[in-house]
Amino acid sequence: MLLYGSTESGHSFKIRSFLLLTATPHRYQWIDLSLARQQRPAAFIAASPFGEVPVLVHQGKVLCQSNAILSYFAQQSGQFTGGKEQQAALEWLAWEANRIGFSVPNYRFALHWSPQAPEVMTYLHARLLADLATLEDKLAGRDFLLASGPSIADISCSAYLFWLDQISIVETDWPNIKRWLSAIRQLPHWQSPNIAMQGI
Repeated sequence: MLLYGSTESGHSFKIRSFLLLTATPHRYQWIDLSLARQQRPAAFIAASPFGEVPVLVHQGKVLCQSNAILSYFAQQSGQFTGGKEQQAALEWLAWEANRIGFSVPNYRFALHWSPQAPEVMTYLHARLLADLATLEDKLAGRDFLLASGPSIADISCSAYLFWLDQISIVETDWPNIKRWLSAIRQLPHWQSPNIAMQGI
């Protein structure tokens, strides 16, 4: 099993986290996203349908798009599925793709690598605050997004939030989110993205 990912990609971190948390044997190949797509490794270019990370090659099958990969491996492994709440887990994956998985990485990317017009930055910042407020509300009185415990919903929705300091968001301002992220950090085999996603 081979995972193509990159250092700053929270989408890649979702898959790396799942594989680490489930102690699934795999190889991780770092892709330098600063290179033009045609300059990236030939094997990656051949495998990646959209030229993006993450891409996972498993038993001759190529899987792409982080939430689709999470759903596939949860079902294959029987781990982090959400149990009887599988439909709710899938709903969180869809929410993440349109909300926190859009606002946080785009704002972060604009801050550090691709400056945008002030009105764009204002829009993205307002979106991410609204998304954090949703999570803060839904996490009231619970350790994880689903009552059944940690699931792919948590892996997906939390991925970019371990870099909140990079966008000047203070965890302590969001106590439920802070508690949730702390609970995820305590899961066996969890690694920080700053460690898990380095080139090896």
